[in-house]
Amino acid sequence: MTRKELVQQVENYLPFDQTEKAMCERLLSFMQENENCFERSLLIGHITASAWLLNEKTEEVLLIHHKKLNKWLQPGGHCDGDENVFRVARKEVLEETGIEVGPQKEKIFDIDIHSIPERKGVPAHDHYDVRFKFVLQDNIKPIQNEESNALEWISIDTIENYTQEPSILRMVKKCI
Repeated sequence: MTRKELVQQVENYLPFDQTEKAMCERLLSFMQENENCFERSLLIGHITASAWLLNEKTEEVLLIHHKKLNKWLQPGGHCDGDENVFRVARKEVLEETGIEVGPQKEKIFDIDIHSIPERKGVPAHDHYDVRFKFVLQDNIKPIQNEESNALEWISIDTIENYTQEPSILRMVKKCI
């Protein structure tokens, strides 16, 4: 996926609600105003990519308990200059879960902008997160890495026991 293809997908994306619509508009403006929007060296914020991993029955989602942020989140991370956010999402799944995601549609599932607090001299900034949905075989076993405290298949029905993050709850609603 090229930068141009990403812009086209965001322009044609059907947001779930007004909140997500506003984030789509902000993402498009951010990309237009910042040539280096895929670089983490852009200290006001940068584009990231993540993956919403569902089992075959779409009843469970694979989340990680992130060490640095101390939250349950979907796998994802920085683009570090790679404009192909779909490739970045797949790479992050492999790095954070040990799962190699096979070919699936390069179609945006969700868009979110969230604040990251100041940490180790890096100022607080925004992540413009482009998210993709992947459906995995039920028998796939994830492998936890050093970036997480835990890695768990969580029933969509009980996800609110793990997180109250509005964007995660929005993705759950998209699956129901």
